Amino acid sequence: MAGFIGLTLLVAAVAGVATVPNIKTWYAVLPHPPFTPPNGVFGPVWTVLYIGMAIAAWRIWRCGDVLGDHQRALNLWGWQLGVNAIWAPIFFALHRPALAIAVILALDVMVTLTIIAFRRIDRIAAILMVPYLAWSCFATYLTIGFWWLNR
Repeated sequence: MAGFIGLTLLVAAVAGVATVPNIKTWYAVLPHPPFTPPNGVFGPVWTVLYIGMAIAAWRIWRCGDVLGDHQRALNLWGWQLGVNAIWAPIFFALHRPALAIAVILALDVMVTLTIIAFRRIDRIAAILMVPYLAWSCFATYLTIGFWWLNR
């Protein structure tokens, strides 16, 4: 489990490196869409979500392979984690909300496919990913809102 948690926290660190320097300079001066949470909410929420994602992947990994299903499910999990890792640098460091929309829509699809694949193997693992999908969809709304208000 430690490996999965470490990997997800590495992605969180990448996001943090891209995000933190731009919060007070670029992000703070942008018009924000309605329902944008205070900045202090994002870190704790993402931490909980990353830990849930890691536990979900660990549960799939420990189930053992059934006709290659668990490997395919873990590959999807890895791909969605990679897509997740590039969103923050694109949005915050490159200041490219339009491109960030494409990335986060791809993330929503990848997380959905991961949940479906996990569900076939371990229902609890799939359930652990659902809050992440909900937050990702909310982040999609915010990303589109930032683009719309700042185009």
